[in-house]
Amino acid sequence: KILAKTPGDAEASAGRAQARLFVRLQDADPAAAAERALAEPDDVDAALAMADVELAGGDPEAAFQRLTDVVAATSGDDREKARVRLLELFETIGLSDPVVLKARRALMSALF
Repeated sequence: KILAKTPGDAEASAGRAQARLFVRLQDADPAAAAERALAEPDDVDAALAMADVELAGGDPEAAFQRLTDVVAATSGDDREKARVRLLELFETIGLSDPVVLKARRALMSALF
């Protein structure tokens, strides 16, 4: 409701992104996510799941790098799915965080 009234509210956007992350992680098995991401490096959904685990585990750099690599290596719907998730993960931490600023530059390079 807050975002409907004030779409630019950074705290509300971050809260929504964090809530979405928590929902995705509810039934996640970090070990299984890591195993799948390693076994299936071209599986975009495996990369998305592992990036969630990495971010929640306190390693945003790894999560951002993983998804930036997916954006660089894919096209079409897969690329868009990874890009959108990456932007959402940026919001989870906060758009002004130095780690996010660095990852945003890497994303721009991957896109162009």
